[in-house]
Amino acid sequence: MLGTITNTCTIIIGSVAGALLKRGIRPEWQSVLFNAMGLASLALGFNAVCQNMPHSQYPVLFILSLSIGGLLGTILDLDGRFRRLVDRFSKKPESPESPENPDKVAPRANLAQGLSTGILLYCIGTLSIVGPINSALLGDNTYLFTNATLDLVTSAVLAATYGLGMVLAAPVLFCWQGGIWLLARLCGDVIPPALLCEMQIVGGVLIVASGLAILNIRDLKALNLLPSLFVPVIYFLILAVL
Repeated sequence: MLGTITNTCTIIIGSVAGALLKRGIRPEWQSVLFNAMGLASLALGFNAVCQNMPHSQYPVLFILSLSIGGLLGTILDLDGRFRRLVDRFSKKPESPESPENPDKVAPRANLAQGLSTGILLYCIGTLSIVGPINSALLGDNTYLFTNATLDLVTSAVLAATYGLGMVLAAPVLFCWQGGIWLLARLCGDVIPPALLCEMQIVGGVLIVASGLAILNIRDLKALNLLPSLFVPVIYFLILAVL
């Protein structure tokens, strides 16, 4: 749980810092940190694939997983639904015209909108889903630590807009990642190493896709690929039944 606790604390710290600094967080600083996280995601993703690929008993399973999972995610339009949901919650209503400048309408920050946006951004992502599984089964918190750094920046930016109340997103993230961690921990004894290896390969590819999007190199719609993580599970269940 160390990684999840760290991730939760960084959201609290980032929210407090953002609320105190208001808009003092320079865009170039944000850009540098996001670039660092994008590069880190690429490195972690490639490392996961390279480490597990030589041990795969089903070398083409990850290709089938990405193909089937990506097709299912595209049909369900997971990425599009997520973006529309975030856009809806992050769209700030306009306040009445300012008496000092009646031609200019100032945005009015809404905490409920900020929390909705923050919770979605913190919880729905490859690092936030694969990270707790790695932590529970392998004792590896690398993905969660990377996600924590990314959430530190994101929470600071959101708190600068929506205020200190953004810290309320922290317990939601803790319950989300903690639930995934607990489920993986309870099921760990029945998960064969071969399945874990395949999931690591697919997860690594998804993290690479996330890194490319963070760096604005190519948006591969990583959310549409999330169902790929479940294809190896279904495949091994079929093998067990047969």
